[in-house]
Amino acid sequence: MALGDSLTAGLGLPQEQAYPALLQRKLKEQGSGLEVINAGVSGDTSADGLRRANWALEGDVRLLILALGANDGLRGLPAGQMKDNLQAIIHRAKQRGIPVLLVGMEAPPNYGEQYARAFRQVFQDLARENGLAFVPFLLEGVAGVADLNQSDGIHPTSAGAARIADHLWPDVQTMIAK
Repeated sequence: MALGDSLTAGLGLPQEQAYPALLQRKLKEQGSGLEVINAGVSGDTSADGLRRANWALEGDVRLLILALGANDGLRGLPAGQMKDNLQAIIHRAKQRGIPVLLVGMEAPPNYGEQYARAFRQVFQDLARENGLAFVPFLLEGVAGVADLNQSDGIHPTSAGAARIADHLWPDVQTMIAK
């Protein structure tokens, strides 16, 4: 289950080019019968994700890719509030025995270095405090690269989404093997 925002949903891309669909393709190539569910909703903050968490965690979920926070950062929402929301999602997953891959995000620079540092620290702390597999930045190698982003400079192109899937794949593969 990939719980996220527009970056997960694949805003501006055909559904089959969003990174969850690309992870699905990689699983299929390995002969896995697991299905990747794209639970990305454009505009979602961590609070919105928390409201959807019980639905997202229903059924036979084997792994939660938790990739929320971008919209919290874009809106300058308090980092502590984001941490509480993400922790509640993590707690619900753990209660159901679902391992979590926490995927971090960076805050935009317009809120200042103090906010950016606090924002980044939320993900690091949650990973450490909960013993989670952790990818520090969803858009590693994609953010700021014009050819990998749509004209808005925020949402990845199909090539950018492919790079995200490649970036997440080693952790996803390891967690599924466990």
